[in-house]
Amino acid sequence: MNYSDELQRYLDEQGRVKQWPSKRNNGKFQRLVLEYLTTKFESGIIYTEKEVNLLLNEYHLFGDPALLRRELFEGGLINRKRDGSAYWSNQSVDNITIEN
Repeated sequence: MNYSDELQRYLDEQGRVKQWPSKRNNGKFQRLVLEYLTTKFESGIIYTEKEVNLLLNEYHLFGDPALLRRELFEGGLINRKRDGSAYWSNQSVDNITIEN
């Protein structure tokens, strides 16, 4: 995959996020990182919180999956059940019914 030069500065050679961008530029770089991480979620899959953390840990190096999970949710890129027991990508789950 070809990612923008702006995103590349936050990724290592294996495509893992090296650091969480600052809020400079109105969070533009944070959004780029979050959109990149969203591509790691499989279409149509419902994840537990533990599975989301494991997935995020594969793709970042600064040890804060809770921050990333929260930012993905608050940014509207993933959704979750109210109790946090199930997560899914907003871009991928159109035909799955989620009971709250």
